[in-house]
Amino acid sequence: MESWRYYYITHLNHIICNPTSPAKYDQLLSLLPLSAEDQVLEIATGKGELMTQLVERFGVSGTAVDLSPYHSQDARDKFAARIPNADITFLEMDGAAYQPEKPESFALTACLGASWIFNGHKGTLQALINWTKPGGCIIVGEPYWLQEPHPDYLQMAGLERDVFASHHQNVLTGQSLGLNLLYTLVSTHDEWDVYEGLQWHAGELYAAAHPDDADMPEFLTRLRAQKQEYLQYGRDTLGWAIYLFRKP
Repeated sequence: MESWRYYYITHLNHIICNPTSPAKYDQLLSLLPLSAEDQVLEIATGKGELMTQLVERFGVSGTAVDLSPYHSQDARDKFAARIPNADITFLEMDGAAYQPEKPESFALTACLGASWIFNGHKGTLQALINWTKPGGCIIVGEPYWLQEPHPDYLQMAGLERDVFASHHQNVLTGQSLGLNLLYTLVSTHDEWDVYEGLQWHAGELYAAAHPDDADMPEFLTRLRAQKQEYLQYGRDTLGWAIYLFRKP
């Protein structure tokens, strides 16, 4: 089954496509020193909620990049419904291939939960640094290990031990690149439960409503394995945080 379709179905009921609550998104935006004259960039914009809220709150202009054809359409629909007059450029493409017209031209750059695009947390920060103005902000969302992952969990999840680090190490990586940490928003078990549970709920109901869909046997196998993986190991092993850095 195509991965983009799998993610589309499992995230049908999500407004925010990561383990962050709407209250934490509001808190994050309250910390940003943006104005209507600023330009912002989001790589892997997903359904476009962060970009939409940035425009609604600050009146900024923006560039949104996402590779999924399903979430790209979701984002375009959201922009049209909520911020129809906004100055937003949407690019359906691989974020790793994105090149701005001018380097260091954005007051804010962001990439939440898609550091695989740049081969990890450090690579993501390096890319965003190149696109961010001096004095601008960088937002990244990245998992981290709550405890040493069990080998069975790594096998179930298809992960390597070194793909993630600790919460502290995520901060140190940014600081080693010259960034100043301004704030972290660390997700709770409850926020993870909502994020995961909405995927199970949407997936099971979608499969029940589409019994003739040829993708559904493979889809349900993957969905139920993901559920087991989270309940048995992931809930106590993997954390999530949004990191707000400032480029000097």
